[in-house]
Amino acid sequence: MRITAPWGIAIVGIALAGVPFLKLPAFYESFFYLIFYWVVLATSWNILSGYSGYFSFGHGAFFGTGMYTTAVLAGTFGVPFLWTLPAAALVSAIFGMALGTVVFRVRRLRGELFALLTLAVTFVIGTIVLNTPIDGGPGVYLSAVPLPAIAPSPSATFYALALIAAIATVSIAYAIQRSKLGTGLFAIHDDEDVAEVLGVPTFRYKLIAFGVSCGLAGVAGGIHAMFVSYVTVGETFSIIVPLNVVLMAVLGGTRHWAGPAVGATVITVLLYAFTAGDFAVAGRAAVGLILIVSILFLPQGLLGRFARRRGRPQSAVATRVPVPLPAPAVAAARGNPATGEPLLEVHGVSKAFAGLRALDDVTMQVRRGEILGLVGPNGSGKTTLINVISGHYPLTGGRIVFAGCDLTGLHAHRIAHSGIARTYQIPRSFAHLTVLENVALPAMFGRDALDRAAAEREAREWLEFTELAAKADALPDDLNLHQRKFLELARALAARPSLLLLDEVLSGLTPSEIEEAIRTIRAIRDRGATIVFVEHVMRAVMELTDRIVVLNQGRLIAEGRPDDVMRRPEVVTAYLGKAHA
Repeated sequence: MRITAPWGIAIVGIALAGVPFLKLPAFYESFFYLIFYWVVLATSWNILSGYSGYFSFGHGAFFGTGMYTTAVLAGTFGVPFLWTLPAAALVSAIFGMALGTVVFRVRRLRGELFALLTLAVTFVIGTIVLNTPIDGGPGVYLSAVPLPAIAPSPSATFYALALIAAIATVSIAYAIQRSKLGTGLFAIHDDEDVAEVLGVPTFRYKLIAFGVSCGLAGVAGGIHAMFVSYVTVGETFSIIVPLNVVLMAVLGGTRHWAGPAVGATVITVLLYAFTAGDFAVAGRAAVGLILIVSILFLPQGLLGRFARRRGRPQSAVATRVPVPLPAPAVAAARGNPATGEPLLEVHGVSKAFAGLRALDDVTMQVRRGEILGLVGPNGSGKTTLINVISGHYPLTGGRIVFAGCDLTGLHAHRIAHSGIARTYQIPRSFAHLTVLENVALPAMFGRDALDRAAAEREAREWLEFTELAAKADALPDDLNLHQRKFLELARALAARPSLLLLDEVLSGLTPSEIEEAIRTIRAIRDRGATIVFVEHVMRAVMELTDRIVVLNQGRLIAEGRPDDVMRRPEVVTAYLGKAHA
């Protein structure tokens, strides 16, 4: 019988809980305490930085906040030690979420800038603590604080507290990875902007992950404050904590819930082995060498090869369960011409980039049940219009109304929830998610918000429809351009949209692939979809569309039936060039 991860965590926890009763020398309990302590810190760091890709060097700030919360409450105000631990978690979580509320709103503060900012926060907080009554310079003593007797000895008590914290932290990391939150965080890691457009509430998810990460670090800090009995700024707010947790998580594997725990165990044992043999400096050098080797030869970590299997029920992998067509497509008129009822209304929309006007007072409608062609020369504003409709870019001016609801000013994930889905001109798949996971994600986060099992069934339906079923377990990098284009299409369809925005899905395809794509789009139309079709392949535009809208230099210059519009002189001049020299 295969042991599931929750049972495995429980078995390990129960087995380790019996160690104090073996009456080993206190050294062993203290050594295990250090392993558990680093497991908590590395795993909690990974919940934000490993899962979402927001690489933080500020974990020491939240760990230190927890240390000083316990030190001040227990050492200065006489609060019982155990009561200070929830406070340490709460203060650290609030601090982290307050920082995240500001930082996560600024799109430029990603990648290296986020890492540097969090590193700076560590030293800022340390300076504030040192120069206020919180510390004041001499540090905070906890030697007089009574330690609750929850185990046979003080060392066993610290062992038990650290073990509980480690098991809880690893369990939380596992639960998050398996949850909808975890799926959203992994999507943010690969392409945050696309994740938002597909319905992932990226700001809220990052904030939750940051809060959980900081709170768990605060608990570790609170326990460690009592363990060391003397808390100083220099030892607490140092670069050692963030560097160690980064190394441990990277070594074990940041995309696996157990990776940081494995890395923490390996590094702690290794450091002790060198230190016990009077080779402490050599131990540090070995740790640095391990980091270099991990980056070069184990970029996914020791458990990286298991990451692709995360969170997928075996039954969903083993068998394909046929499902009926998505409800919105069934409810719509199958293959009927446009009803004339406006589904999308664009009123005076403008978009400027640093003074360059990409869209200028565009007004148009998309009628329910039609395929509307959106054409124009390169740089005319077609993709920009798709971007502002989907929420990828905010409007500079104007209004967008969809199904009677004003979308102006809404975040992209809320626009996705309203029933709009899109493809990208250059495929932007989530590189570390399988093809199945890529397509299941918008089903989970779109308008109908399906659970994981239903979302994967929905995804398999659309993979079958786009003839990608055989690639369900592959990564997007294993696909050719044609397949990646169809993956974009399947992903958009899995959201069960009322309006589908197709941005040059035929570009880069061979003639035979274009024929196949045209048949697929026609089949989507026959299922009752409403489509905005951006394309340069005029044969496809003429065959598929009911009406076309022509843009040139950000302005709408013509709209109507394809045959009529393409004969107009202004369209011939703008899109096809002059009829004669």
